[in-house]
Amino acid sequence: MLYKNFQGLKLSALGFGNMRLPTLENGAIDTFEADKMLAYAYENGVNYFDTAYGYHGGESERFIGRSLARFPRETWCLADKFPGYEARTEWNPADVFEEQLHKCGVEYFDFYLLHNVNENTIKTYLNSKWGIIDYLLEQKNAGRIRFFGFSCHAGMETFLKFMELHGDKKEFCQLEINALDWFLQDARKKYEFLMGRNIPVWIMEPVRGGKLASFSAENEKKLKAERPDESMAAWAFRWIQSLPRISVTLSGMTTMEQVWDNINTFREEKPLNAGEKKLYEEIIAGLADMLPCTACRYCCPDCPKELNIPNLLALYNDCRYEPSVIVRMIVDGLKPSKRPSACINCGKCKKICPQNIDVPETLKYFQSILDTLPHIGTVNDNEES
Repeated sequence: MLYKNFQGLKLSALGFGNMRLPTLENGAIDTFEADKMLAYAYENGVNYFDTAYGYHGGESERFIGRSLARFPRETWCLADKFPGYEARTEWNPADVFEEQLHKCGVEYFDFYLLHNVNENTIKTYLNSKWGIIDYLLEQKNAGRIRFFGFSCHAGMETFLKFMELHGDKKEFCQLEINALDWFLQDARKKYEFLMGRNIPVWIMEPVRGGKLASFSAENEKKLKAERPDESMAAWAFRWIQSLPRISVTLSGMTTMEQVWDNINTFREEKPLNAGEKKLYEEIIAGLADMLPCTACRYCCPDCPKELNIPNLLALYNDCRYEPSVIVRMIVDGLKPSKRPSACINCGKCKKICPQNIDVPETLKYFQSILDTLPHIGTVNDNEES
């Protein structure tokens, strides 16, 4: 197993994510199979385990606590997250934190994160009425949190706002980074910003929930010609190994076969060379079929609704590849007058777009996709916020 140094700790480069554990027909965690997977990972060097309040309907925390209790506490690191995405009229962060410790059966968390800072949840995290960040910093000072960080799916503007206000209090950041989201979710810009601040990066969704673990027969043949012994999932990890200064790469594993494959991949560093990287990124780019918006912003000055059209089109591209509740949360965080539904179909943007994108029709279709997705957390109906 490869290890990365972090403030005196040796962390396994592969982290075991507990969001996609195997389940039974009734949806409950298959604890027998999941226990075997976790034990194999631990016995082969994985020492970083990640869970969250909402994973598996709240049962992931209980499972991981019971399963890890077999092993000496000082030999593994546990990461958990504060669920700022949950809709609550009142927040008592102490109640949430104490509940999580109890469910996991631990006295402290090695790593603790604000879960999914985005355009919606940032209001919860920054609300002084609830004092979530202040409370968690108190827990860190008390030794109940060893390292404090945050995960983020936000757009660049919100990401920078959060970093400006609280970046100095965060010891690491967890980002969705893979060869698709490098451009689709502005992961590259966020990563480069964090590198410039010397803030360690954790990676989530390296294979996009399994979407980057299989390709067409033609594309798999091309990749196998370059690396006959690598699985398709391994290509995603090797692409990540081409990035400098990545600390932990999380993988939410569902089968023992995935655990075996990932353990094998993380036995050594084998980053892609320039030619392999070019081939892989070309294949990934072909999957997205994105609108060719270049964010030139020619469409913005004359928009009567003052919509941030490039931002909305970037979110649409994400949903175009795969409808996402993360995008739903981001749009719910916008003022109603700034959502795709606010477009009045005046057509000014369509006439001026250098890429000939039919923006009004695209925003209408985007809204139809959003209407099929559930709301997670609160919906911002306030024009003043």
